[in-house]
Amino acid sequence: MFRRLLSVGSFTLLSRITGFVRDMLMAWILGKGVLSDAFIVAFLFPNYFRQIFGEGTINPAFLPRYAALHAKGERMAAALFGDRVFSWQMSAQLIILLAALICMPWIVHVLTPGFAPDQMQLTVRLSRITFPYLILTLVAVQLSAMLNAIEKFWAAAAWSNLQNLAMIATLLLANWFPNAAYAAAWGVLAGGIAQLLFILWAAARHGINLRIARPRWTPDVKEFFKAFGAVTFGSASIVIAPFIDTVIASLLPTGSRTALYYADRINQLPLGVLGIAVGTVLLPEMSARLALNDRAGSDGAQNRAAAISLLLTLPFAVVFLIIPDTIMRAIFAHGAFDANAAALSATALAAYGAGLPAMALTRIVQSTFYARHDTMTPARITVTAILVNVALKVVFVWGAHLGVAGIALGTSLGAWTNVGLLTWLGRRRALLTFEPGFRRAMLPVICAALATGIGAFAGVSLIRSFAAPGLRFYDEVMLLAAMLLSGLAYGAVILVFRRALPLGKFAR
Repeated sequence: MFRRLLSVGSFTLLSRITGFVRDMLMAWILGKGVLSDAFIVAFLFPNYFRQIFGEGTINPAFLPRYAALHAKGERMAAALFGDRVFSWQMSAQLIILLAALICMPWIVHVLTPGFAPDQMQLTVRLSRITFPYLILTLVAVQLSAMLNAIEKFWAAAAWSNLQNLAMIATLLLANWFPNAAYAAAWGVLAGGIAQLLFILWAAARHGINLRIARPRWTPDVKEFFKAFGAVTFGSASIVIAPFIDTVIASLLPTGSRTALYYADRINQLPLGVLGIAVGTVLLPEMSARLALNDRAGSDGAQNRAAAISLLLTLPFAVVFLIIPDTIMRAIFAHGAFDANAAALSATALAAYGAGLPAMALTRIVQSTFYARHDTMTPARITVTAILVNVALKVVFVWGAHLGVAGIALGTSLGAWTNVGLLTWLGRRRALLTFEPGFRRAMLPVICAALATGIGAFAGVSLIRSFAAPGLRFYDEVMLLAAMLLSGLAYGAVILVFRRALPLGKFAR
């Protein structure tokens, strides 16, 4: 598992690096204002639907069934199942695309009630450019699930880089477009085309192809849609929270949605590279083992994944709580994105950090049910967690007047509600087991997180004691010192406790 995790994590890390370059260019060129807020809504809109119909539903509803067929050697049945699901999905997506393009003015009006008329019109035009990205990426998502099911992870982790590169290119050519927001929007669409071509090539190399035909209602498709409906119910509720984030942020001062976006981008670095990578590797392994009646192997894989996930994400959570200002100023406070905007984003980053471990653990604990083809239980729990999430945001923003930090804090506490309920129910049904190895790893995990936080604080304090704030690259040097000392502290703890951690041959 650890070797596969390194493969997925490495390509995902590359994606996050190119994503950071893209976001830094966006912050520099778009800043915090009308253009930025309009583009970010247009950019996130197709991604909301991707969360409903993309990885969040295809992986739980499709991947375990495809992986089980493949593990049993039924390759033709697996390929036919993939084609049938693809045919239905493309038929539905074409209808959604047409409806969205026609109804976009009304959709944007509901999403951004606080936008001025000119800003709302710009958002409509940008959204019509970006929304076709959805149908392109969903083909890539299904092919990625099929590759993951046969334990070919690299291509599925690598293709997201192409959208980042396309957006970087169009942002650098912003003078050729009506404004920088149009440049970024066309970059989204160009990136979707590049991603599709890449994943088609990668899948073909491993003998995987998708063929579209007239949709047919067969028993395996019926079973898939039953699971898909349950997962979509849960995923739709997940998307409600970001929709509400957008609505709430549009009612706050201009630039609030932008500040929240950049804080979330930093939070997504460890979550995407480490937390989600662990979940990506875990689900096909658990599905295949349970299909072969290997309960012990499935439990062992899940416990190792949970321990690794906490080991890799908890230190980031501590750092986000301790030095959020330094992080946001060093990375984004350039060009049109000023220090005040960075300070606003920093409050949201600290609030997101409080929920980072729960966000990473959610996919791991959900696999308890998804690997057993139970998609309804996680969906019900997700709906409960989202209701808590939304209620807390209303209280924090308008009751406690926390602004964007209140939005992020509601998200974090909703994530802890989700993982807590999943764990409780999994234990109650005797589906989830905490093995001795997991318990043994918790002390090193906590020590590593504390050491990382102390190292980050020491790095920032060291630069402050020797350099004046007005120096050039002051924030960047401070962040570099924090990264260096926190990395050394983290590595020292891992070295001392390596035999208590599920690191495979690296423990030796």
